[in-house]
Amino acid sequence: MGYRRSVGILTGLIIILAIAASGYGILSGHGPGERGSSESFTSIRGEKVELYGSGIYKNDSISVVAQAKAQDGVTLVLGVPLLLVSLVMSIRGRVRGRLLLAGALGYFTYTYASYSFLSMYNNLFLIYVILFSSSLFACILTLLSLEKEKVERFFRPSLPAQSIGLFLLFTSLMIMLLWLGRLAGSYRQGTAPEGLEHYSTLVIQALDLAIVVPLSSITGVLLIRRRPYGYLLASVVIVKAAALLTSITAMIIGMLRAGVSVSTVELIAFPAFNLGAIVCLYLVLSNVQEPG
Repeated sequence: MGYRRSVGILTGLIIILAIAASGYGILSGHGPGERGSSESFTSIRGEKVELYGSGIYKNDSISVVAQAKAQDGVTLVLGVPLLLVSLVMSIRGRVRGRLLLAGALGYFTYTYASYSFLSMYNNLFLIYVILFSSSLFACILTLLSLEKEKVERFFRPSLPAQSIGLFLLFTSLMIMLLWLGRLAGSYRQGTAPEGLEHYSTLVIQALDLAIVVPLSSITGVLLIRRRPYGYLLASVVIVKAAALLTSITAMIIGMLRAGVSVSTVELIAFPAFNLGAIVCLYLVLSNVQEPG
C-alpha cells in the first residue's frame, strides 16, 4: 500500500508538471526572425551556431529546439495519457497497468534527465529537475513492488522471448555503433563531434552508452534465457523504448522541417527501431495474463 500511495502521488505530480513544461515549450517562441533577424555566433570550437532566438528555448540551437519541441509534443500527446491510463490500471490491480507504468516512468526519467543536463539554462530548470527526480524514484518504487512477485507467471508461455531478446540486443549494438562511429570520426579529424554546437558535451550519447545500451543488452540476454528479471526489465525497457523512439522519430521530422541535416543512417535506423519496438510492445502486452 505504501508503494502504491507514493507512486500515485509522484505520478500525479509528474503529470501536472509535464503538461506545464511540455505545453509551455511548444507554445513559447516562434523561432528565429521573430525580432527581425536570427541570432548566430561562433562557438569556442569554431563552429557557427544559429540560435532559436525566442521563448523558453531562445539560447538553444535551431537543431536542439526542433528536437525539444517535437519531444514536448510526444510527451503531451502520448506520454502524459500513457502515464495517466497506466496509473489508473495499476490502481485497479491490473498487471498490464503496473508494467506500462514502470515503462512510462522510465521514458519520463530519460526525457527529463536529458532536459536537465542538455538544455541551456532557462526558467524551467527546477521543473525539469523535479520531473527527473520524481520519475526516477517513482520508477524504482514501481519496480520494487513488482520484484516482490514472480513476474514470469504473469506472461503466457507463448511470449516470443527469444525474438524480443534478440531485437533488444540488435538495437543496442546498432545504437552503440552509431554513436561510437560519430565519436571515431571526430577523433580521427581532431575536431569536436558533429552536432555538439555550443553545448559542453554529448548528453544523449552519454545516457545511451552508459545506461540504455548496457540495460537493453542485459535485458535481452536475460529474456533469451527466460530469467525472471528478464521479464521484468523487458516490460520496462520496451515500453520506454517505444515511447522514446516515437519521440526520436518526431524529432527527425522536426529537424527536417527546420532545415537541419540528418544523417541517412539515423533517418533510416531510428524509425525502423521505432516500428520494431512497437511490435515488441504489442507482443509483450498481448501475452500478459492477469492473475485470477
